[in-house]
Amino acid sequence: MRLQAEGRSWTVPPARAALIAAGAPITLSIATTITCCSALFSPKAYAAPKAPLRVLDMSPLGRELVLACRGYAPELETLPAEGKQLFDTLYMLATKAAEAPNDMWMPVAQSEPVLAALEMTEARLAEPLSIAAIAAEVGVTERTLARRFHEELGMPWRDCLRRLRVIRAVEALADPARQITQIAMDVGYNSSSAFNSAFLDFTGQTPSDFRNLE
Repeated sequence: MRLQAEGRSWTVPPARAALIAAGAPITLSIATTITCCSALFSPKAYAAPKAPLRVLDMSPLGRELVLACRGYAPELETLPAEGKQLFDTLYMLATKAAEAPNDMWMPVAQSEPVLAALEMTEARLAEPLSIAAIAAEVGVTERTLARRFHEELGMPWRDCLRRLRVIRAVEALADPARQITQIAMDVGYNSSSAFNSAFLDFTGQTPSDFRNLE
């Protein structure tokens, strides 16, 4: 699942959650069948989040609290005491976790050439890629495309490629049937050590440790 707001596109893999401000304009895209659960906080009872969207790491306790909150319908005008305590605790955990949101986001392109270049890059992560080849297919010079990546996305194309590869790996790790070595190859890494190093640098965890948290 991906959420887009304020010029960023966030991936929300399993064991992650999104804290969304009431009324915030969010674009949602889902590439496959998923099961998810939401808890709704009344703006009258709880302070609004500091940002329209935060994607955060969700603790096992937080996940259990979300499930426990399902027993209280949005139509209830007043929560019983035990329900209020559940929502209060979940709100506290979510807002605390939102202070250190995870880094699974990509900048959103503003122009057609950069958008097309990002789409081509993401579609070919397993292949050897170069900005020169992508620029030729988009129909602009390599220098022009490199400049637009800096201007629109705030990072060079090579950094975008690295982010896309790790984000795709995060999504793939949600499937326990997929081997980590195969995932590394599927996102363009020819060695496990290079994949582990890139993943650790981006997420702060090895692929194995990350999967064990799901």
